Amino acid sequence: MKKVILALTIGFASSLGFAQNPDTSAAVRRFSLENCLSYAFGNSYTRQSMKLSEDAMGVVYDQSKMERLPNVSASAKESFTHTGSRSSWDGTYGVSASLPLYQGGSISNAIEQNKLAMEQAAYQTSQYENTLVIQILQAFLNVLGNEELLKYQHVVVEASEEQLKQGREQFRVGAILESDYLLLEAQYANDINNIADTQIARDNSVLTLKSLLSMAPTEELQVIYPDTAALTNMSEMPTLDNVLNRAVNTLPDLKISEYNVSIANLNIKLAKSGYMPSLSLYGSIGTGHPDGYNSFGTQLSNSLNEQIGLSLSIPIYNNSRTKSKVKRGQIALQQAELEKKQTELDVMQNVAVEYQDVVSSYNKYKTTNIRQHAYLKTFEAYRVQFNAGAITAVDLLQQQNNYISALNDFIQSKYSFMLKRKILDVYMAVPITM
Repeated sequence: MKKVILALTIGFASSLGFAQNPDTSAAVRRFSLENCLSYAFGNSYTRQSMKLSEDAMGVVYDQSKMERLPNVSASAKESFTHTGSRSSWDGTYGVSASLPLYQGGSISNAIEQNKLAMEQAAYQTSQYENTLVIQILQAFLNVLGNEELLKYQHVVVEASEEQLKQGREQFRVGAILESDYLLLEAQYANDINNIADTQIARDNSVLTLKSLLSMAPTEELQVIYPDTAALTNMSEMPTLDNVLNRAVNTLPDLKISEYNVSIANLNIKLAKSGYMPSLSLYGSIGTGHPDGYNSFGTQLSNSLNEQIGLSLSIPIYNNSRTKSKVKRGQIALQQAELEKKQTELDVMQNVAVEYQDVVSSYNKYKTTNIRQHAYLKTFEAYRVQFNAGAITAVDLLQQQNNYISALNDFIQSKYSFMLKRKILDVYMAVPITM
Protein backbone atom coordinates (compact mmCIF):
# COMPACT_ATOMS: atom_id res chain seq x y z
CA MET A 1 0.00 0.00 0.00
CA LYS A 2 2.87 2.33 0.82
CA LYS A 3 4.33 1.98 -2.69
CA VAL A 4 0.92 2.46 -4.25
CA ILE A 5 0.17 5.70 -2.47
CA LEU A 6 3.67 7.09 -2.73
CA ALA A 7 3.40 6.68 -6.49
CA LEU A 8 0.66 9.28 -6.39
CA THR A 9 3.10 11.90 -5.11
CA ILE A 10 5.13 11.86 -8.35
CA GLY A 11 4.47 15.08 -10.19
CA PHE A 12 2.33 16.36 -7.33
CA ALA A 13 3.42 19.97 -7.64
CA SER A 14 2.43 20.10 -11.29
CA SER A 15 -0.79 18.13 -10.88
CA LEU A 16 -2.51 20.27 -8.24
CA GLY A 17 -5.18 22.60 -9.54
CA PHE A 18 -5.23 26.18 -8.23
CA ALA A 19 -7.70 28.96 -8.89
CA GLN A 20 -8.11 32.52 -7.66
CA ASN A 21 -11.04 33.51 -5.53
CA PRO A 22 -12.38 36.65 -7.27
CA ASP A 23 -13.65 38.08 -3.97
CA THR A 24 -10.59 37.64 -1.76
CA SER A 25 -7.82 37.00 -4.31
CA ALA A 26 -6.79 34.10 -2.08
CA ALA A 27 -5.47 30.90 -3.62
CA VAL A 28 -8.13 28.20 -3.86
CA ARG A 29 -6.89 24.63 -3.94
CA ARG A 30 -8.91 22.45 -6.28
CA PHE A 31 -8.15 18.86 -5.36
CA SER A 32 -9.12 15.57 -6.89
CA LEU A 33 -9.01 12.50 -4.66
CA GLU A 34 -5.50 11.76 -5.89
CA ASN A 35 -4.43 15.32 -5.06
CA CYS A 36 -5.87 14.95 -1.55
CA LEU A 37 -3.92 11.75 -0.96
CA SER A 38 -0.67 13.22 -2.27
CA TYR A 39 -1.07 16.39 -0.22
CA ALA A 40 -1.91 14.45 2.94
CA PHE A 41 1.10 12.17 2.57
CA GLY A 42 3.35 15.18 2.29
CA ASN A 43 1.78 17.27 5.04
CA SER A 44 0.09 15.01 7.60
CA TYR A 45 1.63 15.77 10.98
CA THR A 46 0.94 12.27 12.27
CA ARG A 47 2.58 10.67 9.25
CA GLN A 48 5.60 12.97 9.58
CA SER A 49 5.88 11.93 13.23
CA MET A 50 5.77 8.26 12.27
CA LYS A 51 8.46 8.82 9.64
CA LEU A 52 10.60 10.36 12.39
CA SER A 53 10.00 7.23 14.45
CA GLU A 54 11.34 5.24 11.49
CA ASP A 55 14.42 7.47 11.46
CA ALA A 56 14.89 6.94 15.20
CA MET A 57 14.76 3.15 14.75
CA GLY A 58 17.34 3.53 11.99
CA VAL A 59 19.63 5.34 14.42
CA VAL A 60 19.21 2.53 16.96
CA TYR A 61 20.03 -0.04 14.27
CA ASP A 62 23.15 1.84 13.19
CA GLN A 63 24.28 2.16 16.79
CA SER A 64 23.87 -1.58 17.40
CA LYS A 65 26.29 -2.24 14.52
CA MET A 66 28.80 0.10 16.15
CA GLU A 67 28.91 -2.19 19.18
CA ARG A 68 31.33 -4.45 17.29
CA LEU A 69 33.93 -1.68 17.23
CA PRO A 70 36.49 -1.06 20.00
CA ASN A 71 35.73 1.24 22.85
CA VAL A 72 38.56 3.77 23.36
CA SER A 73 38.92 6.26 26.19
CA ALA A 74 41.58 8.61 27.51
CA SER A 75 42.16 9.80 31.05
CA ALA A 76 44.25 12.49 32.70
CA LYS A 77 44.64 13.35 36.36
CA GLU A 78 46.59 16.12 38.03
CA SER A 79 46.74 16.72 41.76
CA PHE A 80 48.51 19.11 44.06
CA THR A 81 49.37 18.01 47.59
CA HIS A 82 50.74 20.12 50.43
CA THR A 83 51.96 18.40 53.61
CA GLY A 84 53.70 20.45 56.26
CA SER A 85 56.55 22.19 54.50
CA ARG A 86 56.48 19.94 51.46
CA SER A 87 54.38 20.34 48.32
CA SER A 88 54.09 18.02 45.37
CA TRP A 89 52.40 18.02 42.01
CA ASP A 90 51.47 14.57 40.75
CA GLY A 91 49.77 13.44 37.54
CA THR A 92 48.81 10.35 35.59
CA TYR A 93 47.80 10.03 31.90
CA GLY A 94 46.56 7.07 29.92
CA VAL A 95 44.66 5.68 26.94
CA SER A 96 42.75 2.40 27.16
CA ALA A 97 40.77 0.35 24.68
CA SER A 98 38.64 -2.77 24.70
CA LEU A 99 37.29 -4.85 21.83
CA PRO A 100 34.53 -7.44 22.26
CA LEU A 101 35.55 -10.75 20.70
CA TYR A 102 32.67 -12.95 21.76
CA GLN A 103 29.50 -12.05 23.67
CA GLY A 104 27.46 -15.21 23.30
CA GLY A 105 25.91 -13.88 20.08
CA SER A 106 24.26 -10.96 21.88
CA ILE A 107 25.70 -8.30 19.54
CA SER A 108 24.70 -10.14 16.36
CA ASN A 109 21.23 -10.87 17.69
CA ALA A 110 20.77 -7.29 18.85
CA ILE A 111 21.77 -6.02 15.40
CA GLU A 112 19.26 -8.35 13.73
CA GLN A 113 16.55 -7.44 16.22
CA ASN A 114 17.03 -3.70 15.69
CA LYS A 115 17.01 -4.22 11.95
CA LEU A 116 13.65 -6.00 12.23
CA ALA A 117 12.32 -3.25 14.49
CA MET A 118 13.38 -0.64 11.91
CA GLU A 119 11.62 -2.53 9.10
CA GLN A 120 8.56 -3.04 11.28
CA ALA A 121 8.37 0.71 11.92
CA ALA A 122 8.03 1.22 8.15
CA TYR A 123 5.08 -1.18 8.09
CA GLN A 124 3.53 0.63 11.04
CA THR A 125 3.72 3.81 8.98
CA SER A 126 2.07 1.96 6.10
CA GLN A 127 -0.65 0.78 8.47
CA TYR A 128 -1.37 4.38 9.44
CA GLU A 129 -1.30 5.39 5.78
CA ASN A 130 -4.06 2.88 5.03
CA THR A 131 -6.14 4.35 7.85
CA LEU A 132 -5.48 7.85 6.56
CA VAL A 133 -6.48 6.87 3.01
CA ILE A 134 -9.78 5.44 4.25
CA GLN A 135 -10.50 8.54 6.32
CA ILE A 136 -9.77 10.80 3.35
CA LEU A 137 -11.95 8.64 1.14
CA GLN A 138 -14.83 8.98 3.57
CA ALA A 139 -14.45 12.74 3.96
CA PHE A 140 -13.96 13.31 0.22
CA LEU A 141 -17.04 11.25 -0.68
CA ASN A 142 -19.05 13.02 2.02
CA VAL A 143 -18.23 16.30 0.32
CA LEU A 144 -19.24 14.92 -3.07
CA GLY A 145 -22.45 13.42 -1.67
CA ASN A 146 -23.51 16.66 -0.03
CA GLU A 147 -22.65 18.63 -3.16
CA GLU A 148 -24.78 16.32 -5.27
CA LEU A 149 -27.63 16.45 -2.77
CA LEU A 150 -27.49 20.25 -2.86
CA LYS A 151 -27.93 20.23 -6.64
CA TYR A 152 -31.06 18.09 -6.38
CA GLN A 153 -32.38 20.15 -3.47
CA HIS A 154 -32.06 23.35 -5.47
CA VAL A 155 -34.16 21.75 -8.21
CA VAL A 156 -36.74 20.72 -5.60
CA VAL A 157 -36.81 24.28 -4.20
CA GLU A 158 -37.42 25.66 -7.68
CA ALA A 159 -40.33 23.24 -8.05
CA SER A 160 -41.66 24.19 -4.60
CA GLU A 161 -41.42 27.87 -5.45
CA GLU A 162 -43.32 27.32 -8.67
CA GLN A 163 -45.93 25.26 -6.79
CA LEU A 164 -46.26 28.03 -4.22
CA LYS A 165 -46.83 30.63 -6.95
CA GLN A 166 -49.37 28.39 -8.61
CA GLY A 167 -51.06 27.70 -5.28
CA ARG A 168 -51.20 31.40 -4.44
CA GLU A 169 -52.99 32.09 -7.70
CA GLN A 170 -55.39 29.18 -7.18
CA PHE A 171 -56.11 30.35 -3.63
CA ARG A 172 -56.71 33.87 -4.87
CA VAL A 173 -59.40 32.69 -7.28
CA GLY A 174 -60.81 30.24 -4.73
CA ALA A 175 -59.70 27.06 -6.49
CA ILE A 176 -58.00 25.67 -3.35
CA LEU A 177 -58.48 26.05 0.36
CA GLU A 178 -56.27 28.28 2.52
CA SER A 179 -55.04 25.15 4.32
CA ASP A 180 -53.73 23.76 1.01
CA TYR A 181 -51.94 27.00 0.29
CA LEU A 182 -50.40 27.03 3.77
CA LEU A 183 -49.16 23.46 3.22
CA LEU A 184 -47.43 24.59 0.02
CA GLU A 185 -45.88 27.49 1.90
CA ALA A 186 -44.69 25.20 4.69
CA GLN A 187 -43.21 22.77 2.16
CA TYR A 188 -41.31 25.57 0.46
CA ALA A 189 -39.88 26.73 3.79
CA ASN A 190 -38.92 23.15 4.66
CA ASP A 191 -37.14 22.71 1.31
CA ILE A 192 -35.20 25.95 1.90
CA ASN A 193 -34.21 24.67 5.34
CA ASN A 194 -33.06 21.35 3.84
CA ILE A 195 -30.63 23.28 1.65
CA ALA A 196 -29.26 25.14 4.66
CA ASP A 197 -28.78 21.87 6.58
CA THR A 198 -27.02 20.23 3.64
CA GLN A 199 -24.75 23.26 3.19
CA ILE A 200 -23.72 22.98 6.83
CA ALA A 201 -23.11 19.25 6.41
CA ARG A 202 -21.07 19.96 3.28
CA ASP A 203 -19.00 22.61 5.04
CA ASN A 204 -18.38 20.28 7.99
CA SER A 205 -17.23 17.50 5.67
CA VAL A 206 -14.86 19.97 3.97
CA LEU A 207 -13.47 20.93 7.40
CA THR A 208 -12.95 17.25 8.19
CA LEU A 209 -11.11 16.80 4.90
CA LYS A 210 -8.93 19.84 5.60
CA SER A 211 -8.04 18.45 9.02
CA LEU A 212 -6.96 15.15 7.48
CA LEU A 213 -4.82 17.08 4.99
CA SER A 214 -3.33 19.17 7.85
CA MET A 215 -4.73 22.32 6.24
CA ALA A 216 -5.90 25.35 8.21
CA PRO A 217 -9.71 25.69 8.42
CA THR A 218 -9.49 29.11 6.76
CA GLU A 219 -7.76 27.80 3.61
CA GLU A 220 -9.95 27.53 0.52
CA LEU A 221 -10.51 23.99 -0.74
CA GLN A 222 -12.70 22.76 -3.56
CA VAL A 223 -13.03 19.14 -4.59
CA ILE A 224 -12.88 18.03 -8.20
CA TYR A 225 -15.58 15.62 -9.24
CA PRO A 226 -14.36 12.30 -10.61
CA ASP A 227 -15.03 11.21 -14.15
CA THR A 228 -18.51 9.78 -14.68
CA ALA A 229 -16.93 6.47 -15.69
CA ALA A 230 -15.47 6.07 -12.19
CA LEU A 231 -18.68 4.64 -10.76
CA THR A 232 -19.05 2.23 -13.68
CA ASN A 233 -15.50 0.98 -13.17
CA MET A 234 -16.20 0.37 -9.50
CA SER A 235 -18.97 -2.04 -10.38
CA GLU A 236 -16.38 -4.45 -11.75
CA MET A 237 -15.91 -6.65 -8.69
CA PRO A 238 -12.97 -8.99 -8.12
CA THR A 239 -13.67 -12.41 -6.64
CA LEU A 240 -13.65 -12.88 -2.88
CA ASP A 241 -10.71 -15.31 -3.13
CA ASN A 242 -8.69 -12.75 -5.06
CA VAL A 243 -9.44 -10.05 -2.48
CA LEU A 244 -8.50 -12.32 0.42
CA ASN A 245 -5.26 -13.49 -1.19
CA ARG A 246 -4.11 -9.98 -2.00
CA ALA A 247 -5.09 -8.69 1.44
CA VAL A 248 -3.15 -11.44 3.20
CA ASN A 249 -0.08 -10.79 1.06
CA THR A 250 -0.09 -6.98 1.19
CA LEU A 251 -1.78 -5.65 4.35
CA PRO A 252 0.82 -4.23 6.76
CA ASP A 253 -1.19 -5.51 9.74
CA LEU A 254 -0.07 -9.05 8.96
CA LYS A 255 3.51 -8.00 8.27
CA ILE A 256 3.65 -6.29 11.66
CA SER A 257 2.47 -9.44 13.44
CA GLU A 258 5.09 -11.50 11.54
CA TYR A 259 7.80 -9.12 12.70
CA ASN A 260 6.56 -9.43 16.28
CA VAL A 261 7.15 -13.19 16.08
CA SER A 262 10.66 -12.76 14.63
CA ILE A 263 11.57 -10.15 17.24
CA ALA A 264 10.28 -12.41 20.01
CA ASN A 265 12.50 -15.24 18.71
CA LEU A 266 15.53 -12.98 18.86
CA ASN A 267 14.59 -11.92 22.38
CA ILE A 268 14.97 -15.55 23.44
CA LYS A 269 18.39 -15.78 21.78
CA LEU A 270 19.45 -12.59 23.51
CA ALA A 271 18.30 -13.96 26.84
CA LYS A 272 20.20 -17.23 26.28
CA SER A 273 23.40 -15.30 25.62
CA GLY A 274 23.43 -14.76 29.37
CA TYR A 275 24.45 -18.42 29.72
CA MET A 276 27.50 -17.94 27.50
CA PRO A 277 30.96 -16.64 28.41
CA SER A 278 32.16 -13.33 27.05
CA LEU A 279 35.65 -12.61 25.78
CA SER A 280 37.19 -9.22 25.21
CA LEU A 281 40.57 -7.91 24.13
CA TYR A 282 41.86 -4.96 26.08
CA GLY A 283 44.94 -2.79 26.11
CA SER A 284 46.21 0.41 27.64
CA ILE A 285 49.16 2.77 27.66
CA GLY A 286 49.85 5.22 30.42
CA THR A 287 52.41 7.36 32.18
CA GLY A 288 52.67 9.85 34.98
CA HIS A 289 54.90 11.96 37.14
CA PRO A 290 55.25 11.86 40.93
CA ASP A 291 56.48 15.42 41.08
CA GLY A 292 56.01 17.58 38.02
CA TYR A 293 58.36 20.26 39.24
CA ASN A 294 61.39 17.99 39.07
CA SER A 295 62.47 16.56 35.71
CA PHE A 296 58.89 16.45 34.30
CA GLY A 297 59.86 14.96 30.93
CA THR A 298 62.14 12.34 32.42
CA GLN A 299 59.48 11.26 34.90
CA LEU A 300 56.92 10.76 32.11
CA SER A 301 59.37 8.67 30.11
CA ASN A 302 60.39 6.56 33.09
CA SER A 303 56.76 5.96 34.12
CA LEU A 304 55.57 4.86 30.67
CA ASN A 305 53.72 1.53 30.82
CA GLU A 306 51.85 -0.60 28.30
CA GLN A 307 49.41 -3.41 28.86
CA ILE A 308 47.48 -5.82 26.62
CA GLY A 309 45.42 -8.84 27.50
CA LEU A 310 42.26 -10.89 27.22
CA SER A 311 39.35 -10.69 29.58
CA LEU A 312 37.12 -13.73 29.99
CA SER A 313 33.92 -13.71 31.99
CA ILE A 314 32.12 -17.00 32.66
CA PRO A 315 28.62 -16.85 34.18
CA ILE A 316 28.17 -19.41 36.93
CA TYR A 317 25.11 -18.37 38.92
CA ASN A 318 23.13 -15.12 38.86
CA ASN A 319 20.13 -15.98 41.01
CA SER A 320 18.36 -17.62 37.99
CA ARG A 321 17.84 -14.24 36.36
CA THR A 322 18.92 -15.55 32.94
CA LYS A 323 16.71 -18.62 33.27
CA SER A 324 13.74 -16.45 34.19
CA LYS A 325 14.45 -14.09 31.29
CA VAL A 326 14.52 -17.02 28.84
CA LYS A 327 11.19 -18.34 30.14
CA ARG A 328 9.58 -14.92 29.84
CA GLY A 329 10.91 -14.69 26.28
CA GLN A 330 9.42 -18.08 25.41
CA ILE A 331 6.05 -17.00 26.79
CA ALA A 332 6.25 -13.75 24.81
CA LEU A 333 6.99 -15.77 21.66
CA GLN A 334 3.92 -17.94 22.21
CA GLN A 335 1.83 -14.81 22.68
CA ALA A 336 3.24 -13.25 19.50
CA GLU A 337 2.43 -16.41 17.53
CA LEU A 338 -1.13 -16.45 18.88
CA GLU A 339 -1.55 -12.75 18.08
CA LYS A 340 -0.30 -13.41 14.55
CA LYS A 341 -2.88 -16.17 14.05
CA GLN A 342 -5.61 -13.96 15.51
CA THR A 343 -4.59 -11.08 13.27
CA GLU A 344 -4.76 -13.32 10.19
CA LEU A 345 -8.20 -14.54 11.24
CA ASP A 346 -9.44 -11.01 11.95
CA VAL A 347 -8.13 -9.69 8.65
CA MET A 348 -9.75 -12.46 6.62
CA GLN A 349 -13.01 -12.06 8.56
CA ASN A 350 -13.05 -8.28 8.16
CA VAL A 351 -12.21 -8.43 4.46
CA ALA A 352 -14.87 -11.09 3.82
CA VAL A 353 -17.48 -9.00 5.65
CA GLU A 354 -16.39 -5.88 3.81
CA TYR A 355 -16.66 -7.72 0.50
CA GLN A 356 -20.23 -8.79 1.25
CA ASP A 357 -21.04 -5.23 2.30
CA VAL A 358 -19.80 -3.99 -1.07
CA VAL A 359 -22.02 -6.47 -2.90
CA SER A 360 -24.99 -5.51 -0.73
CA SER A 361 -24.37 -1.76 -1.08
CA TYR A 362 -24.09 -2.08 -4.87
CA ASN A 363 -27.41 -3.88 -5.05
CA LYS A 364 -28.96 -1.21 -2.83
CA TYR A 365 -27.51 1.52 -5.03
CA LYS A 366 -29.08 0.00 -8.15
CA THR A 367 -32.41 -0.45 -6.37
CA THR A 368 -32.54 3.08 -4.96
CA ASN A 369 -31.58 4.50 -8.36
CA ILE A 370 -34.59 2.84 -9.95
CA ARG A 371 -36.76 3.90 -7.01
CA GLN A 372 -35.78 7.58 -7.05
CA HIS A 373 -36.26 7.74 -10.82
CA ALA A 374 -39.74 6.23 -10.48
CA TYR A 375 -40.73 8.65 -7.71
CA LEU A 376 -39.39 11.57 -9.74
CA LYS A 377 -41.63 10.67 -12.66
CA THR A 378 -44.58 10.24 -10.31
CA PHE A 379 -43.89 13.60 -8.67
CA GLU A 380 -43.66 15.33 -12.05
CA ALA A 381 -46.96 13.76 -13.11
CA TYR A 382 -48.66 14.92 -9.89
CA ARG A 383 -47.34 18.45 -10.44
CA VAL A 384 -49.06 18.56 -13.80
CA GLN A 385 -52.29 17.33 -12.20
CA PHE A 386 -52.02 19.87 -9.39
CA ASN A 387 -51.45 22.73 -11.81
CA ALA A 388 -54.57 21.55 -13.66
CA GLY A 389 -56.52 21.54 -10.38
CA ALA A 390 -57.12 17.79 -10.55
CA ILE A 391 -55.55 16.92 -7.13
CA THR A 392 -55.09 18.61 -3.78
CA ALA A 393 -51.90 20.02 -2.31
CA VAL A 394 -51.83 17.13 0.15
CA ASP A 395 -51.63 14.61 -2.69
CA LEU A 396 -48.89 16.61 -4.40
CA LEU A 397 -46.77 17.09 -1.30
CA GLN A 398 -47.02 13.44 -0.37
CA GLN A 399 -45.47 12.52 -3.70
CA GLN A 400 -42.87 15.25 -3.36
CA ASN A 401 -41.81 13.96 0.06
CA ASN A 402 -41.71 10.41 -1.32
CA TYR A 403 -39.38 11.62 -4.03
CA ILE A 404 -37.15 13.53 -1.58
CA SER A 405 -36.92 10.47 0.67
CA ALA A 406 -36.08 8.22 -2.29
CA LEU A 407 -33.53 10.78 -3.49
CA ASN A 408 -31.79 10.87 -0.10
CA ASP A 409 -31.65 7.06 -0.02
CA PHE A 410 -30.21 6.99 -3.53
CA ILE A 411 -27.42 9.47 -2.81
CA GLN A 412 -26.52 7.80 0.49
CA SER A 413 -26.41 4.34 -1.09
CA LYS A 414 -24.41 5.63 -4.06
CA TYR A 415 -21.61 7.12 -2.00
CA SER A 416 -21.74 4.32 0.55
CA PHE A 417 -21.05 1.87 -2.26
CA MET A 418 -18.23 4.03 -3.63
CA LEU A 419 -16.58 4.23 -0.19
CA LYS A 420 -16.84 0.50 0.53
CA ARG A 421 -15.65 -0.41 -2.96
CA LYS A 422 -12.59 1.80 -2.60
CA ILE A 423 -11.82 0.35 0.83
CA LEU A 424 -11.50 -3.01 -0.90
CA ASP A 425 -8.87 -1.44 -3.14
CA VAL A 426 -7.00 -0.29 -0.04
CA TYR A 427 -7.04 -3.85 1.30
CA MET A 428 -5.71 -5.15 -2.02
CA ALA A 429 -3.04 -2.42 -2.39
CA VAL A 430 -4.67 -1.24 -5.62
CA PRO A 431 -3.83 2.35 -6.67
CA ILE A 432 -6.48 4.66 -5.22
CA THR A 433 -7.88 6.68 -8.06
CA MET A 434 -11.30 8.05 -8.89
